[in-house]
Amino acid sequence: MLRPAVPPSRGLSIVELMVGIVVGLFVVAGALSMSAGNMDKSRRLLADVRFNQDLRVAADLITRDLRRAGYWGAAITGTQAIGATSATAQNPYAVASVSADGNVQYRFSRDAAENNALDANEQFGFRIREGALQMRSDADGWKDVTDTKVMTVADDGLRIVPSETVLPLGHLCPRPCNPGTPNCPTSTVRSYAITLTATSVADRAAVRDLRTTVRLRNDQLAGRCPA
Repeated sequence: MLRPAVPPSRGLSIVELMVGIVVGLFVVAGALSMSAGNMDKSRRLLADVRFNQDLRVAADLITRDLRRAGYWGAAITGTQAIGATSATAQNPYAVASVSADGNVQYRFSRDAAENNALDANEQFGFRIREGALQMRSDADGWKDVTDTKVMTVADDGLRIVPSETVLPLGHLCPRPCNPGTPNCPTSTVRSYAITLTATSVADRAAVRDLRTTVRLRNDQLAGRCPA
């Protein structure tokens, strides 16, 4: 029985091979382009997340530390003798000040045994220098708390607005005095509205404002009860 003749097999021509290579290159180029785009988006997303997180941590640090302003280990002494002239009855940490450019400086006691004196390591504050938020936390001076490789803070990027409410205490004295009477005891309730503005280094178009409010735990006492 005769079998039909089988045509001889042949491989790809040079033209077909080149066309296949070109098509393959287009597919690979598209895949690489998509992969590079995804990597760039991931990088931008990670940079944005870190920027937001660092800004949030910086604002939280300001809030938590500033809240302690005015703490005094012997505060009961000042409460018992409001505004007395003796050193042991005056709070050496009561002052907290905000400058016109938004910088804040304050004090609180760090003594294991209260010495009723303002020491070098008991003076604190926050300020902006060369694009970084700086904190004064000990006697060594100011240190950066934000990374200028992640974000920059403008010179006016820290805004702290104080709010004070003065409460009369004269009615609590053994011999009461009316509000408005010179040197009549008062308690000043202090709070601060804080705004921290920064720009991402990875994306200069990304500018964030973070706002928070903190109330000082330690009210400021002034005046003294009539003798």
